[in-house]
Amino acid sequence: MPVTAVVGAQWGDEGKGRIVDYLAQKVGAVVRYQGGDNAGHTVMNEYGRFQLHLLPSGIFNPNTHCIIGAGTVVNLAALIEEIDRVETAGVMTNNLWLDERAHVLLPDYRQLDALQEQARGNHAIGTTKRGIGPAYTYKVARAGLRMGDLKHPDWALQRLRVVRERLQAEFATFGAELPPLEEMVAQLTTMFAQIEKHVVDTVPILRKLLQAGAVVISEGQLGVMRDLDWGIYPYVTSSNPLASYAAIGAGFPASYITRVVGVAKCYTTAVGAGPFPAELTGKTGEQLRQIGREYGATTGRPRRTGWFDAVAARYAAWISGMTELALTKLDVLDQLPKIGICVGYKLPDGRTTEEMVDTYTLEQVEPIWEYWPGWLTDTSTITTCAALPENARNFLHRVEELVGVHLSIVSVGPERNQLILMETNT
Repeated sequence: MPVTAVVGAQWGDEGKGRIVDYLAQKVGAVVRYQGGDNAGHTVMNEYGRFQLHLLPSGIFNPNTHCIIGAGTVVNLAALIEEIDRVETAGVMTNNLWLDERAHVLLPDYRQLDALQEQARGNHAIGTTKRGIGPAYTYKVARAGLRMGDLKHPDWALQRLRVVRERLQAEFATFGAELPPLEEMVAQLTTMFAQIEKHVVDTVPILRKLLQAGAVVISEGQLGVMRDLDWGIYPYVTSSNPLASYAAIGAGFPASYITRVVGVAKCYTTAVGAGPFPAELTGKTGEQLRQIGREYGATTGRPRRTGWFDAVAARYAAWISGMTELALTKLDVLDQLPKIGICVGYKLPDGRTTEEMVDTYTLEQVEPIWEYWPGWLTDTSTITTCAALPENARNFLHRVEELVGVHLSIVSVGPERNQLILMETNT
């Protein structure tokens, strides 16, 4: 009766979607348990190339229940657009369910997010301005609107008035005004009518599946280094991508989580502000960006790039309880004659450490590099570990050793079949 949690082991954008898409072919359900449409999972399969922001990455398997859990915040307009996009490609969405407890991300939250980020000036945290922070703020303040509220118009209107009263006060501090309440109600009513059939209590669905012995995948968004509590605060998201939060955000007992797959790139990327010790700002960093097509799936912003950071990945593996590691984009390194790994940090006082440090210190550390020879061979068609170049195998073994977690999957391209299952091909 296992739950497999798939989580990011870096700063986000690790390729979790393509791993979930692969794993979801034989599972009972895939559950998105936190976050909103502020980050995207890129999936390529027989239906085409998709950037999923809210839909679980198991949506392409018609026999898998795809659940957007209570821990998420839902932008209705973005969800409707996403549903239309996959349905146009021939994907059925009658297996999609939204938990009635998930919070609605109101359009006003997006404007508030932009106003707040602008007001931070030089201290901006790099938010996507998608309204995620305000949505979680209002949720915690018990002033938010939940999906299920929209089933009861009178109750929803009462809740909206509570939200708008607080929003009006916040907007006034920026000299901005809210659109009329009637306009908001009309928008929500129209959008909710399009997805109401998907809004249910998802607890019975998951309970029935798990009690029957079905495998469930919980799909995290972003990565451990963006976790609200354990990431590089304040340059973090407003929820918890950790595997331990999956049970809360999805709605099942924590004891059901028996497998945690941490996903990391064979190098490191980040979008937004904050410390990024292994960053490469010169020619090699740009080469990684161009070969790896490192641009944000949601914002289109160029991603910061760097060598693999073993300190951050090992920290993420511990904090999220990873039982195995999936490495993506090995093929991006095929053209590089020398490949680096950050194995430690040099602190401002000259000492060195292999442990994660606080955000203030992390801004000042220098990476301690270990370099490995490249393989200068195309790996994109390789299907077994034994067929990989020796230098590639040595690099992967070293990463596995440094992170301290069994390496089970390596991707050598974006297609579903461009995966090497390490445990069966040693």
